[in-house]
Amino acid sequence: MRIGLDWGGTKIEAVALDDAGTELIRRRVPTPRGDYTGCINAARDLVAGIETETARPATVGVGIPGSISPVTGLVRNANSVWLNGKPLKRDLETALSRVVRIENDANCFAVSEARDGAAAGAHVTLALILGTGCGSGIAIDGRALDGRQGLAGEFGHTPLPWMTIEEHPGPTCWCGRKGCNETFVSGSGLERDHLATTGERMTAAEIAASDAPAAQATMRRYADRLARALAVLIDILDPDTIVLGGGISNVDRLYECLPELIAPRVFADAWSTPIVKARHGDSSGVRGAAWLWE
Repeated sequence: MRIGLDWGGTKIEAVALDDAGTELIRRRVPTPRGDYTGCINAARDLVAGIETETARPATVGVGIPGSISPVTGLVRNANSVWLNGKPLKRDLETALSRVVRIENDANCFAVSEARDGAAAGAHVTLALILGTGCGSGIAIDGRALDGRQGLAGEFGHTPLPWMTIEEHPGPTCWCGRKGCNETFVSGSGLERDHLATTGERMTAAEIAASDAPAAQATMRRYADRLARALAVLIDILDPDTIVLGGGISNVDRLYECLPELIAPRVFADAWSTPIVKARHGDSSGVRGAAWLWE
């Protein structure tokens, strides 16, 4: 049995999968925000509860909104800031009395969709999470690609390509830089752009669903920016499948317009990579964490 933990800012979710990927049990608890020790204890109790209920031992994989530094072994770049600088792997292994595998949550998403999701069978999978923030994960033959520094897929904190005069230098990102992709192609970036352009405060879902000309114009700007960001990733990685997840992935018109917006910007005479919606939806991250033991 494999247990996956998805360590989010508002909830910690756990799922147990059998060897075929069938879900055996799922549990979630609110994240003890700001309480590192409380988070460790919550994860420990979720695993113990599942193992007791199923009467089966399990491996444990964890997806986190950050990464483990290969130099220090400490968490870095987590927007759940109370994790940063903490020896999470060591502390979880102590609490659970076993080896634990930890990956960035976008990498877990990529692994899930490559293993038995929308990109099943793909050699190279690029998976984007487009939610409150944005990030990407890469899976090669169903296994997460970390990179030497553990930074593979960190497109959210690279600059928006081919900025217009009006876009430059871009909004200030939480990372301290200006013009990061995250400030443009996340759900919060979509909302910021609409507010700045129209003075109208709407959620990303409301903007996407609206037939108002101003909202439609906002979505056209968003799609163009996402296409630019993707074109650079395609030139570098040339993936077999691109999978979209997060709230923005539910905007069906993106799957129609992105290919024609991307194609002229890709450095090739032809481009045909499919862009698809995540098969497992919001469950993909926690399933991918479980599949880290494969």
